[in-house]
Amino acid sequence: MAAAAETNATANNAKARVLVIGCGGVGTMCAYNLEVGGKANVTAVLRSNFAAVEKNGFSIKSIEHGEVEGWRPSEKQINNINHIYKKAEKFDFIVVTTKNLPDVPPTVPEIIAPAVTEGHTAIMLLQNGLNIEKPLFAAFPNNVILSGVSLISATETQPGRIVHDDPDRLIVSPFRNPNGRADQELAAAKRFVDMYSASGKVSCQLDENVGLVRWRKLIYNASYNSVCAILGMDTTRMRFAKHPLTDLIRPAMWEVWHTARAAGYELPHDVVEEMVDVDLWAFFKPSMLQDLEKADCSFSTRQGNFIEFENIVGEPLREAQKLGVSTPTLTIIYGMLKALQWKIREQKGMITVPLQRPEDLDLS
Repeated sequence: MAAAAETNATANNAKARVLVIGCGGVGTMCAYNLEVGGKANVTAVLRSNFAAVEKNGFSIKSIEHGEVEGWRPSEKQINNINHIYKKAEKFDFIVVTTKNLPDVPPTVPEIIAPAVTEGHTAIMLLQNGLNIEKPLFAAFPNNVILSGVSLISATETQPGRIVHDDPDRLIVSPFRNPNGRADQELAAAKRFVDMYSASGKVSCQLDENVGLVRWRKLIYNASYNSVCAILGMDTTRMRFAKHPLTDLIRPAMWEVWHTARAAGYELPHDVVEEMVDVDLWAFFKPSMLQDLEKADCSFSTRQGNFIEFENIVGEPLREAQKLGVSTPTLTIIYGMLKALQWKIREQKGMITVPLQRPEDLDLS
């Protein structure tokens, strides 16, 4: 494998060319912090906020960077990755901060393919969930794939307007490609940590045990993220209600904990209670709930963004099934999330339910 050799050789001398795909709250703070550090020049691929940012730039209110008006990436912002021409624009890193939606095309490999230079570009998946690297290994076997687990709280309150109200903590790991070279993967991870830490404003650390890091975050995401979306409740209200924690959150967390242990990842016993209390008085709405609320609809009719549940609940559940771990709570949660996703598909016009039952339709 020839992955990222040229990138790593110049790590101490040149600014990295970084493409950030998806500049919502997390993506914008990632892009801004990279440029503040002075070791990266950023191009950003924007979607729904492109017009607002093109006109006024980003407005950022950050707990670590202060208030910033009119910021734009130093290279450019674009609204279509196909506008990139590989021969003229070779990126050292692609940072993917979009939702991971393997059940909704296009997939991540399809999205980033126009910008990937074989054997050169390192791909940082700053995304949630388990097994997110596998499609990338298949699509780009000669490129380094990195894991980014973010513990930040950053929200795009309006197009181009970002509120960052909890410290930016990023854990970087190399995904171990059995067909790749571990030294090149580790070197790319170290360079990214150096680049991201250069601002002096954030916490960014290297942790080579990517599985342990991801399973640990799944204890929170598979439970709170999912149940908040299903119930339409923030984390603090669930605490006041009490039974969502006792009947849903804790059981789901322990199922993830037992699955991780069965997979060989020794999470500490106190991590469940730590995660239960992590958003004690935050009235926090995790990302799935935020996505469902985008359209300002009631529980029965809301039709917001698609939710990223397959890698957060589906993959841990499939791992549990392979390992023989009982997961009754996660199974119910997964079924409800699949139903919500189906509902969003219908409300977006992707599914049509006939008014009359066709004779050949099996509804059993």
